[in-house]
Amino acid sequence: MAEEMRDALGAVYYVTLGCAKNEVDTDRMRSLLRSAGYEEAFDPGDADIALVNTCSFLASATEESIEATLALAEESADGVRSLPIVMCGCVPSRYGDDLPPELPEVAAFVKTDEEDAIVSVVDGVLGVERATPPFVPDVKRTVEGSVAYVKISDGCDRFCSFCAIPYIRGRYRSRAWEDIRSEVVDLVGEGVREIVLIGQDTGIWGEDFAEDVAGPRTLAQLLVAVAEAVRPERVWVRVLYLQPEGMTDELIAAIRDTPEVVPYIDIPVQHCSARVLKAMNRTGSEEELDALFARLRREIPGMILRTTYLVGFPGETFEEHERMLAFMDRNGFDYTSVFAFSPEDGTRAAKMDGQLDDDEKLERTQAAQDLAEALGFAATAAHVGERAEVIVDGIEETDEGVELIGHAWFQAPDSDGAVHLDATEATVGDIVEVEFTDSFCYELVGHVVG
Repeated sequence: MAEEMRDALGAVYYVTLGCAKNEVDTDRMRSLLRSAGYEEAFDPGDADIALVNTCSFLASATEESIEATLALAEESADGVRSLPIVMCGCVPSRYGDDLPPELPEVAAFVKTDEEDAIVSVVDGVLGVERATPPFVPDVKRTVEGSVAYVKISDGCDRFCSFCAIPYIRGRYRSRAWEDIRSEVVDLVGEGVREIVLIGQDTGIWGEDFAEDVAGPRTLAQLLVAVAEAVRPERVWVRVLYLQPEGMTDELIAAIRDTPEVVPYIDIPVQHCSARVLKAMNRTGSEEELDALFARLRREIPGMILRTTYLVGFPGETFEEHERMLAFMDRNGFDYTSVFAFSPEDGTRAAKMDGQLDDDEKLERTQAAQDLAEALGFAATAAHVGERAEVIVDGIEETDEGVELIGHAWFQAPDSDGAVHLDATEATVGDIVEVEFTDSFCYELVGHVVG
């Protein structure tokens, strides 16, 4: 296999850490490298070079990224050939010139805004010379599977006091509609059956466009335009990472009235206390958030709600923590991500007074996680007896034989559990009607009925 791969310019082994936005970035780099004559290796032993796309959202993510890189280097050192490693993404963007002397195992570093030059970087590391520039501007992505994430923006202008993303990915930039449309149409043509629109702050998409830019100019208009672009294929459209103030009348109507758009809303509130939110450099209050979620449930019947609670922010009192738990319980979130506050380098919150000790944060985080699971498990179990469409995502070998795995419209891919199907005749990408017969944790068991 390795010899066959080396008939090309070389074979690249990919490692992606972090969020779905990194998956998109890796996929684009893979597509660029493939178009430039490189093959993909699925084992480091078959590779000529490794590309590690890193995450640095939290200190723990940075540590994981560096550990994965060093583990790959150590594994290579034990083998026959030394494997050059290119570190990409958020860690190089965040720590820049500090990295080369600390990580001599890495052959090259590529920041997030330099990734379109990945072919030149890999060429340089491997000593490949070309007569013409390698960059292919209209390269098509190489997604394999039923779901594809599509970035509609990058960067962030919020500067929440706990978050390093604006320093890593820069200021907010909406992606042009024609670029989004072209990518969506290509992906659907390749068999993708769910398009997930993502960005750091999707609700403000288009606000930074010049006045003379044609086409959709708001997220609501974008959702409708994407739905129109995928017709007549059966495709779900999902949007993630909305902020509370982004839930406009227009957006609510677009989610409710556009059949292709699944009524799944992900609003990471982080907290409900107005005092804590202000310290986070965010807006809102418990009363305003209660009113928003009540309105969403009223105007979009049967919708699914996901949120995020950042536990143990500096100065968070135990009473404020308890009020946040009551807020979660009262609003009955289907899914809640729970994170303990981490004092990130370069952020204002890292230097704030009132830092909680690790034991206190751990205790509060566990309480929040217990409640999140109780609510989420109950919401999942409530689907037993219902029927819904499920996208088939893959096939797994079990002790009892082959099992199909999929997800329903109320389950965001890679986040919310899966549906285990009793059928074997369907294929990846099929949309089948399923009756849910059992549940365990966030997972469902289903019988294919159509």
